[in-house]
Amino acid sequence: MSRRIALSVAAGVVVLGGAGAFALAYAGEQPPSFAHSTARYTAPEGDRDGSLTFTTDVTASSGIKDVKVLAWPQNASFAKKELTVEDMAAVESTVCKPSGEDTVRCTYTAKVTGSDAKSSPRGVWHVAVLATAEDGATALDTKAAGFTIG
Repeated sequence: MSRRIALSVAAGVVVLGGAGAFALAYAGEQPPSFAHSTARYTAPEGDRDGSLTFTTDVTASSGIKDVKVLAWPQNASFAKKELTVEDMAAVESTVCKPSGEDTVRCTYTAKVTGSDAKSSPRGVWHVAVLATAEDGATALDTKAAGFTIG
């Protein structure tokens, strides 16, 4: 092999190696992501309370610091103006448990009393979820899951 070809091959390896290292570094800094988000609403019946349970898997390479949720009716005042990270700052947190290398399974459960159900708007509801990673990165899904109050 000629010297010129050997230098070209060596330069190509350095460029590809650098691009690969950049890709790996970038992949390590991805914001949190959600998977398998579900909401289950059970209406109160008689003397028995109902419940709302929301579950999601959250993945972040730096780890998860906090996951917050907000159930909101489709016809809420902020439905036209999307929820923001700031809107979600004061809402309730989920309980998260490790379920993989960089993944946690987070669950939120709320009791729904008969008076809660009577005062709640009927129709479609959404669950918004905000995840904050240990490195400060955030992810917000304003319609992670849905349910209907009939």
